[in-house]
Amino acid sequence: MLDIVIETRSHDLGGGFEVGRVLPFRQRRMVGPFVFFDRMGPHDLHAPVPEQFDVLPHPHIGLATVTYLFQGEMTHRDSLGVEQIIRPGALNWMMAGSGISHSERFDGMRPKGGVIDGIQAWVALPESHEEAAPTFNHYPPDALPIIDEAGWQGRLIAGSAYGQSSPSPVYSPLFYLHVQAGAGAQVPLPDTHPERAAYVASGRVEYQGQTYQPGQMLVFAPQATGAIRVVENTQMMLLGGEPVGPRHIWWNFVSSSKERIEQAKADWQAGRFQLPPHDKDKVIPLPSV
Repeated sequence: MLDIVIETRSHDLGGGFEVGRVLPFRQRRMVGPFVFFDRMGPHDLHAPVPEQFDVLPHPHIGLATVTYLFQGEMTHRDSLGVEQIIRPGALNWMMAGSGISHSERFDGMRPKGGVIDGIQAWVALPESHEEAAPTFNHYPPDALPIIDEAGWQGRLIAGSAYGQSSPSPVYSPLFYLHVQAGAGAQVPLPDTHPERAAYVASGRVEYQGQTYQPGQMLVFAPQATGAIRVVENTQMMLLGGEPVGPRHIWWNFVSSSKERIEQAKADWQAGRFQLPPHDKDKVIPLPSV
């Protein structure tokens, strides 16, 4: 049984670079601790890739960003001094905690262009870690567990599922997988968490007699069982976990406290966030609304 099907909505990050936003949604703000889910692409970027498509330094609190690419390349720089190239199949896990700033640029793709495609998700931190010191972890593809079943394969990006666990740090129970499956495959729903969803990135799937297309997120009811049947070659993301409680979201800030978000807004406006040491000439200003 499905709780809701969420359709992707187009959102401009600024400068003309559009993403497909799935979470948050007015009728379903979160799935487990996942509070934000953007599909970046697929976009065929022509050389030279305009700098206006880059995401300038911006702040976060109270969450972890989870960046995962299907195609292309991005360069991450943050206020901890980390500079990391993100490539397909690797995991970038940035825990913002009490506050961090970072940028995401197309440095490597700028001279040659190419296709960029991937997902950025945000995981809301439990209250015990909302004010933890920020950290950054990167895992290449071969560091992430592979679940190999008849007709389908899943890379476990974060958390635990199907008897395996990812090395990435998590602060509440969750799972996040990239699944690639052939026609006719049956992908069973993870059954260890109350909130679960599947996002169809490409291909088509069927659940309980209904067919679902790319760009749709299937959010399952807590009592849902069974398997997702793959109609044609498909990529999908499976995600979910234990709820962490209601969260306030404003721009790039997530918190259990409205007052904490107001403080973060004031801190960014006043220049009290540290900036990436190698990318601090321009920043995204605090939105007016």
